[in-house]
Amino acid sequence: MEYWLSITTIPEQDQLLDVARMAEEAGFDGITVADHLLMPTRIDSRYPYTEDGAMWWPSDTPWPDPWVTLAAMGAVTSRLRLASNICIAAMRDPITLAKAVSTASVLSNGRIVLGVAAGWLREEYELMGVDFGSRGRRLDELLVVMRRLWSGQPVSHRGEFFGFDEGIMCPPPPSTVPVWCGGASAPALRRAARNDGWLGLPLDRAAAVPMVETLRRERLAAGLGAEGLAVNIALTEAHEPATIAELEEAGVTGLMIMSPWMPNPFITAPWFDPGANPALRESKRAAMQRFAEQVIHR
Repeated sequence: MEYWLSITTIPEQDQLLDVARMAEEAGFDGITVADHLLMPTRIDSRYPYTEDGAMWWPSDTPWPDPWVTLAAMGAVTSRLRLASNICIAAMRDPITLAKAVSTASVLSNGRIVLGVAAGWLREEYELMGVDFGSRGRRLDELLVVMRRLWSGQPVSHRGEFFGFDEGIMCPPPPSTVPVWCGGASAPALRRAARNDGWLGLPLDRAAAVPMVETLRRERLAAGLGAEGLAVNIALTEAHEPATIAELEEAGVTGLMIMSPWMPNPFITAPWFDPGANPALRESKRAAMQRFAEQVIHR
């Protein structure tokens, strides 16, 4: 099982590189950062992952660019894998995004994972002038174009959303960039199965196992082998050894641990200290070390 530190909300932007260093020291396998290009000041869309449809983070949460952030984290670590969770890729163009991801991969010696999803926030798409209704098709085409650009060979493209004459993107990534896809809709699960992995939701064992089975069926239907697919979830129950072993046996490959120094609406965990000041570096370090002692090293 891999353990990923998932940074969704962290106001202390000056601590981001320290958090990456501390995650590597604690024994995490990877770190992920979230993404919003331009956060609307008025939101009517329902957040799909809470019962009341409300966002659980403050409205003034900072959202630094994931590729600048991950490249910088790569410069201060040596082993930690680096992923977006998630990049709202469909709001970008494939050339600009492919260059940013490729450069981050070069600078980190191939430790980058591209985590993408179509996104849920209609108002953000509207601010960017990108059609919300066609975002899934746009994302699928974008991923095809990006993979071709990463080949380092001359590429031209004519599609529904993007088109350009022959050009070449250099430098290409030093190794294949895995593409993990998020979302729980039928199209999102098909997209994940046809790429390299799934960035899953907060789930317990009862919900996670059928998700893995669905992903395997979709992968076989696409003519791909059932093996080799990364399946990552945020576990919403106690991280006991027997539970983790059961998930691993079912095909879950990674657990996403949301900023363990902060409360979240999905799990009350023993490594979270409600009496600690989450703004302090030492509070973050202590929470990561408690998780490592209670879960990773156990």
